[in-house]
Amino acid sequence: MDIRQQLQENLQRAFQVLFEVSIPLSRIRLQPTRKEFQGTHTLATFPFVATCRTSYEDIAHKLGKWLKTYTDVVADFHVVKGFLNLSVQDTVWLAQLRHIQQDLNFGSMPGNGQRVVIEFSSPNTNKPLHLGHLRNNCIGHAITQILQAAGYTTYAVSLVNDRGIHICKSMVAYQRWGHGATPASAGLKGDHFVGDYYVQFDRAYKQERQVVPGSSPPPILQEAQALLQRWETHDPDVMALWEKMNGWVYAGFASTYQRLGIRFDKTYYESQTYLLGKQMVAEGLAKGVFYQRSDGSVWVDLSDEGLDEKLVLRSDGTAVYLTQDLGAADVRYQDYVFDKSMYVVGDEQDYHFSVLSKILKRLGRPYASQLVHLSYGMVDLPTGKMKSREGTVVDADQLLDTMTDTAEAHTRRLGKIEDFSSAEAQRLYRMLALGALKYFLLRVDSKKRLLFDPQASIDFQGDTGPFIQYTYARIAAVLRKAPEKGVAVDVLPTDVATPLVSVERVLINGLGMLPSKIREAADGLDPSIMAQYAFDLAKAFNRFYAEVSILHEGDVAKQRVRVCIAFCVARTLKRVMGLLGVEVPERM
Repeated sequence: MDIRQQLQENLQRAFQVLFEVSIPLSRIRLQPTRKEFQGTHTLATFPFVATCRTSYEDIAHKLGKWLKTYTDVVADFHVVKGFLNLSVQDTVWLAQLRHIQQDLNFGSMPGNGQRVVIEFSSPNTNKPLHLGHLRNNCIGHAITQILQAAGYTTYAVSLVNDRGIHICKSMVAYQRWGHGATPASAGLKGDHFVGDYYVQFDRAYKQERQVVPGSSPPPILQEAQALLQRWETHDPDVMALWEKMNGWVYAGFASTYQRLGIRFDKTYYESQTYLLGKQMVAEGLAKGVFYQRSDGSVWVDLSDEGLDEKLVLRSDGTAVYLTQDLGAADVRYQDYVFDKSMYVVGDEQDYHFSVLSKILKRLGRPYASQLVHLSYGMVDLPTGKMKSREGTVVDADQLLDTMTDTAEAHTRRLGKIEDFSSAEAQRLYRMLALGALKYFLLRVDSKKRLLFDPQASIDFQGDTGPFIQYTYARIAAVLRKAPEKGVAVDVLPTDVATPLVSVERVLINGLGMLPSKIREAADGLDPSIMAQYAFDLAKAFNRFYAEVSILHEGDVAKQRVRVCIAFCVARTLKRVMGLLGVEVPERM
């Protein structure tokens, strides 16, 4: 039982004895004590005034005295108006530390039987992954890991947008200007190679609009529209070109995913799911869910639910995004029979997912209310918003290269890896670069827009990934030296008892918060909670490291306790950063 639960149960008994009232544990809400006051756990007594029929200060004083007198948990208490601040006995802190040290899975919840599918990444095959995709991938991967730690069975999936007018634009540009070139002949990754043709299409489109102004689409866009229709009729030549260009892109994606440490349990393709969506449109027409206009296009009218009319099939019979999303939702439920299906997609698609859920409900799908749009804010740059068609995006691969170079420069300035081999140094640079990038993208609530600053993200001080990585490496160095002092790093004998100092209690208390932080992050679908927790724990350890001696402590009991604290902090930092997809180095 953790300390918070012990305090709650003892408070429950105190209420019963002192005031003859039965207070549910859910109402006994303990908060961390503010730093300017003594104690670690605080109870606000204002909510109990009516029940206990006395003043909040009287409640606080009586509860505090009872806990200090009749329990082995509370060492002291202080009342600040209606707030009861509790200080815990050192023997309880040490018991908590032993429990954390002995439980290799501390923080993980037992399985709850809930199955959750998390869709993220979901790139288009007309361009490489960019900075916006990186935030998407980091959020999706972290949510998958956090939910798993919270007891859910999770499935990470991706839906590749491999068809549609945007894909045909790249194909038309390649037909016009490719002249048989390949990624190999151009010396480019496949996704970069194809993405360049998408940019060329947009430039040509703008030029044609200037030459032939008017309401009719420019010739190059008409080519793309015609190509899409040929694709949907499975024209052999169009299909061959489509498969070749997509193959180049998939090879590029695979390389970037491997570099990021991202994997999926299953990948879906819009070229398959849109056909299922078309079948659902036909089903909806028969049921009266959809209606057909005179031009042959198919629509749904959601005006009675505060929305508007939405196109689900174009007049030429080609599908739209919503069409394939209907099919993807259906096949995903068949594959996983999920309890929740989450979509990690930018907040500009909030309306789209509201429409999707309402249509599925009208179609009678049992999972319609189980869809969750995990929206996130866009990533901005100092220069403004990114635009793929104009080629102004921050390419993911180039950004990773830049981050790695920056990590190398920072590390060399510190001058602490002279004994590293070249391979070890390169691995460290990559680890720091990914840690900086992922942590920076996850430390802010995902619902907020984010201004990305590469230089700030790589700093070894402050709220950054490298700061936490450096803290872990510092602890690892201590633990490597501990056996030389005759101290076991992973065992704290039960007969070891010693008074603790404040920074030790703070760290043990922080370590004990891991389960509640995982639960909070899972319930809120918010990885930033874990990032903040890791940062706070790293800061607390560095204060501990500065204020007390660990290996040079003359008192053997104190030395053993401090080594055990260091061991548990290192293991917890590694665990939490792992949930965020960040590795930590043993040496820096």
